[in-house]
Amino acid sequence: MGDHFEKGQQALLNEGEENEMEIFGYRTQSCRKTLCLAGSIFSFGILPLVFYWRPAWHVWANCIPCSLQEADVVLLRTTDEFQTYAWKKVVWICLSALNSAFRLIPDHPLITDEEYIINRAIRKPDLKVRCIKVQKIRYVWNNLEGQFQKIGRLICGPNTIDVEITPIWKLLIKELFSVCLWFSEDYKEYAFAIVIMSIISIALTVYDLREQSVKLHHLVESHNSITVSVCEKKAGVQELESRFLVPGDLLILTGNKVQMPCDAILIDGSCVVDEGMLTGESIPVTKTPLPKMDSSVPWKTQSEADYKRHVLFCGTEVIQARGACSGTVKAVVLQTGFNTAKGDLVRSILYPKPMNFKLYRDAIRFLLCLVGTATIGMIYTLCVYVLSGEPPEEVVKKALDVITIAVPPALPAALTTGIIYAQRRLKKRGIFCISPQRINVCGQLNLVCFDKTGTLTRDGLDLWGVVPCDRSGFQEVHSFASGKALPWGPLYAAMASCHSLILLDGTIHGDPLDLKMFEATTWEMVVSGHDFHIKGAPACAMVVKPCKTASQVPVEGIAILHQFPFSSALQRMTVIVQEMGGDWLAFMKGAPERVASFCQPETVPTSFVSELQIYTTQGFRVIGLAYKKLEMDHHTTALMRDQVESDLIFLGLLILENRLKEETKPALEELISARIRTVMITGDNLQTAITVARKSGMVSESQKVILIEANETTESSSASISWQLVEEKKHIAYRNQDNYINIREEVSDNSREGSYHFALSGKSFQVISQHFSSLLPKILINGTIFARMSPGQKSSLVEEFQKLDYFVGMCGDGANDCGALKMAHVGISLSEQEASVASPFTSKTPNIECVPHLIKEGRAALVTSFCMFKYMALYSMIQYVGVLLLYWETNSLSNYQFLFQDLAITTLIGVTMNLNGAYPKLVPFRPAGRLISPPLLLSVILNILLSLAMHIVGFILVQRQPWYSMGMHSTCTVQNETISKLTISPTAPDKIGSNGVFTSFENTTVWFLGTINCIIVALVFSKGKPFRQPTYTNYIFVLVLVIQLSVCLFILFADIPELYRRLDLLCTPVLWRVYIVIMLGSNFIVSLAVEEAIIENRALWMIIKRCFGYQSKSQYRIWQRALANDPSWPPINQTSYSDMPACGRGVSYSNPVFESNEEQL
Repeated sequence: MGDHFEKGQQALLNEGEENEMEIFGYRTQSCRKTLCLAGSIFSFGILPLVFYWRPAWHVWANCIPCSLQEADVVLLRTTDEFQTYAWKKVVWICLSALNSAFRLIPDHPLITDEEYIINRAIRKPDLKVRCIKVQKIRYVWNNLEGQFQKIGRLICGPNTIDVEITPIWKLLIKELFSVCLWFSEDYKEYAFAIVIMSIISIALTVYDLREQSVKLHHLVESHNSITVSVCEKKAGVQELESRFLVPGDLLILTGNKVQMPCDAILIDGSCVVDEGMLTGESIPVTKTPLPKMDSSVPWKTQSEADYKRHVLFCGTEVIQARGACSGTVKAVVLQTGFNTAKGDLVRSILYPKPMNFKLYRDAIRFLLCLVGTATIGMIYTLCVYVLSGEPPEEVVKKALDVITIAVPPALPAALTTGIIYAQRRLKKRGIFCISPQRINVCGQLNLVCFDKTGTLTRDGLDLWGVVPCDRSGFQEVHSFASGKALPWGPLYAAMASCHSLILLDGTIHGDPLDLKMFEATTWEMVVSGHDFHIKGAPACAMVVKPCKTASQVPVEGIAILHQFPFSSALQRMTVIVQEMGGDWLAFMKGAPERVASFCQPETVPTSFVSELQIYTTQGFRVIGLAYKKLEMDHHTTALMRDQVESDLIFLGLLILENRLKEETKPALEELISARIRTVMITGDNLQTAITVARKSGMVSESQKVILIEANETTESSSASISWQLVEEKKHIAYRNQDNYINIREEVSDNSREGSYHFALSGKSFQVISQHFSSLLPKILINGTIFARMSPGQKSSLVEEFQKLDYFVGMCGDGANDCGALKMAHVGISLSEQEASVASPFTSKTPNIECVPHLIKEGRAALVTSFCMFKYMALYSMIQYVGVLLLYWETNSLSNYQFLFQDLAITTLIGVTMNLNGAYPKLVPFRPAGRLISPPLLLSVILNILLSLAMHIVGFILVQRQPWYSMGMHSTCTVQNETISKLTISPTAPDKIGSNGVFTSFENTTVWFLGTINCIIVALVFSKGKPFRQPTYTNYIFVLVLVIQLSVCLFILFADIPELYRRLDLLCTPVLWRVYIVIMLGSNFIVSLAVEEAIIENRALWMIIKRCFGYQSKSQYRIWQRALANDPSWPPINQTSYSDMPACGRGVSYSNPVFESNEEQL
């Protein structure tokens, strides 16, 4: 109904963004609304309940389509594969009512100036705007463009992030239908028990919600009520509560340790910020003011580097604010409330992205199957009771009762209990999760990407030495371990000043690399003050100077006047400095290749590439340094970056030792042995990355590495791609180094034998994506090392892996991995923060040991979900079969019989069955990712058939017993007569059915078979190895089963009249009780044998797959099979061009993310 719309009746909201939605216009019709109201009354509240779960139906029933301009209700539909609906009322906001709060007056420039975009939304003269509020964000109707947009400034609402608690009535209403039915059937005890359970459940839910909301409140309260300084044209600087801030306000930042209450863009001065909340990394980041430009280009696209280096984000802490010439730090408010970076984090927690994981879709499908089964049961019930001449109301009650039995209301809750327990176990290991649904997805991971620096290797870098250079080439390595001081010169000055370190409370803070470099100079850092001042420099400039113990140098110190901070995208940083009373200089530090590209060619040694290779092939971190003298005739801040970064003189290489973390190699070996692919994505040098991959075990000694290099189209040739085999060669000892990597020139035919790995740079990846898209999937199948990757390229790579049907995990330290961490199915940030915008998982343990732990817990949670699903399905089917058999005799189970099965048996099992921990060893295969998989379906169907057979046998056999036809006359005559009298006595009228009482031999037999069978099924379905700890280690579960079984057998064999009367049971001969035990024992043996010999027999299923010629439909499996049969792959020592026929864009491939067609067993 929502798809047939004319132009103007629908539009896109947040076009191109992650939360893109279609928006449809509707107008409420009075007659439709009246009919719906009548329907709600006559359906006793069922219709509103249906509308609550189906928002689109609510809109279609109450409204008619209209243009968005006229709409008073809008229907929203997500554009992802879920097509989720929601509806919102269109509200009018009167701007004059905001006068006091937001300082709005009729002649306010925003209203009088037609150029302001807000004027497109304001209806004059009453100053009203139409808006909707979706996921905490307010969207305003733009009259000119005819769509809802985030253009509100004064109408964006207060600058607060409020977290509400879900009302109890919303949680209570879900249980209402079942409870009403049970009360109507006089199942008072059962209904009361369910009400009590619901109250307990709701209390626990509210407690959990309150805990979460308290945690979120703590996350946001620090900046919800801050007093800030705002500069106004007329009133000057005023103190204002942060909740009154609106976009466009001019903030004055003073002092240190300031929490940012909004997103703001820095326009004057510089700031040092701790962005731990945002990136997960607590290394201080330097923010610089937005360059002053005359052009009308949007500010985000003005700078070559990432625009984020000019933005102060909400929730981050300004550690230090340094003013420029004016002496104050100024920032313009960009976003407030939920539109900010912190608001985005809170919204991602409140509205998690739905997971298109087949487990959840299959659960819905199976529930529909149960509904179908229940419908068959209803028809059967109607036939039996109508033919028996039962009153109509009794027939309807019994028929509806079948639904509550066949469709277990606790199934969704049961599927999540395993996740809750897994989340608690992860928390004990220091792994925090803001998206619990993703824990199950962890169990399906088959490829994990790792950042290198700080993730695989240690954070701390040891300065190994420097390689100075002059016009004649590179000089001898200067080792700092020798204790000999580096001679004074531009290289020394660069090490002392080319960094972004800050001085806070007398301690130097900053990037570990910068710290090591600066410490090697033995200089000290101070802030210029009244004792000395440099002409043209701000009063609070950072100054580095030699300490008293340092060797004699010809300068008193160096003032750092301006910084162009390090950017991952640009791979460099630059500073402008002045020697005290001397020259103005510019120093650059960054990736050697990038730095060399900005230098005068004659200053870069001819042996640059080979010298760089010597160090990078041993895993050293290599940094290039360069400088130039500046002719200063204007202020430093007026200089453009491209003016400074040109015609530099190359100074040399800084060599830092970056060792592997001790936990890296064992963790990678564990993943590789479990057949989980490991991939390195780093911003570091390619040769360094290859060496680290070998040392860490990501690439074994017997495996080859093939270097792929792709070049862009030039004037003389089209885009090219070349393939070269990298060989590890032992080399004569060279400056105490063991070996290095070079390109093998000649390749023998046997080089293709065995496995191989591709290594390529970010530049090559970009060229391949653009010009060789048909080769990209082939490369990704064996691509292991990706170096010099920008943050955007990291995200693209993760997405490309997902298109190949891999379940991708990404583990990084958060700094430049945010995009990739969010893009991956499972993102793990190594951070001290409990929650960050960066990723759904955060590990306080700063190494990759958390990855195998997370996968183990994910697999255990997934298997637990399957176990619970199977158990709940079987429990409902056992009860369903038993009740339908008794309906044949127009009988049923009594209140206490239902109560005993549901509470004493199933509830306790449901709570304790999930307590098994994860198995400590990762096995080389994954659990099934689907409920609708052959082994699982077969298991459920066979067990249902076994239970059905056992119940029918018991039901028929009991009627054929000699004592059955004799009525109450048997070995238990006195007792049964007593029970009969008590049962039909006037004190228990509620126990009398229309055709007799509940008590009968069939009832007794069916109840014992069903109750004990529930315990048997729990034991059979409780899986241990290879994904969970063995069942016997779950002591609570085993104890519960033993107690339950003992109680059931006690009831079966104990002749206690009062107990039998309460449970509406009849005493049977001892021999028949033994028969019941034999039937149950046989059922247990057959069920266990089927489960172990067929369902859990992986080898058998592999044989069946081969016999039927089944092959995985996953894209990566298809490509692997194709490449295995391709004798020309991989090409070695070859170069291809984009204009060649075989290398174009011939193959396109895409699969929905979060899908996997492979059925793992």
